[in-house]
Amino acid sequence: MTDTTFTALIDGLKAGQIVPYLGAYALDGAVNTQTGEPIPADSDSLILAMNNGQPMSPKLMYEFPRAAMNQELKRGRSFLSKFLTQLYGETEWTTPVLYDWLAGLNLPYLIDINRDTLLQQNYAQRDHMLIVGISRTGGTDYRFRLFVYRVGAGYEEVTLENAPAGLPILFKPMGTPKPDPTYIASDADYVDYITELMGGFAIPDFLKTYRKEKQYLLLGMRLTRDTERMVLSDIIYAAAQPITGWALIPDATEKEVRFCKRIGIEVIDAGVPELLSAAGVESALETV
Repeated sequence: MTDTTFTALIDGLKAGQIVPYLGAYALDGAVNTQTGEPIPADSDSLILAMNNGQPMSPKLMYEFPRAAMNQELKRGRSFLSKFLTQLYGETEWTTPVLYDWLAGLNLPYLIDINRDTLLQQNYAQRDHMLIVGISRTGGTDYRFRLFVYRVGAGYEEVTLENAPAGLPILFKPMGTPKPDPTYIASDADYVDYITELMGGFAIPDFLKTYRKEKQYLLLGMRLTRDTERMVLSDIIYAAAQPITGWALIPDATEKEVRFCKRIGIEVIDAGVPELLSAAGVESALETV
């Protein structure tokens, strides 16, 4: 990997042609302000946090949605919402350097598949549109909710018909505690959401138009599980060809490389720290 490649990626981000797509490891460096413990974001960490620090059976440890489905069946759907809201909405976390840097670029569009509010806090300095994924919800044809954020006023939910144009877009398909706790977490949530995503009902029309011919930079993503690969494939539909984007994945597995090649994403054997270093941003993170 050359500095020239990183420079081209950074320039593409600044120009709005390349869209950041943030996975669990984009949160590396975020810690509990009281205890110093890292924020649970990847599958294993979330399962342990959900189960009082205890591992579950190997079958359930395979993936968070599977473990979450097990807990939903035992303890009710409200248990998952309460757990995620307490974890991400009621606990104070430090902000990773990557988030500060991305927020400073004033990007027109960013995708964050994590469920925390740290990017929303970064975006609180400017007006923006928040798109939140929903599932298993009656009374609507869509699998998203739209919120407009105005500095000094906060979030206000809007309909697709009266959504203002031209605002920077923060897309959180897996949900967030704020302004109203909504999550895609269990297997049942994902089945419903992905089905509607494939059918075109989980992406607002204005975003379907805007995303055409865009390219993507995957940051903090591992692509070893079908669930995240399916969500990714549909969210980046209508991307530029033949190069859909790039994925910073240190020591990528053969499975990850094959998947990325199939959808036109070039794998770069590097992590977030290398990108930040090329951008002139100091980071204490180790490559993950």
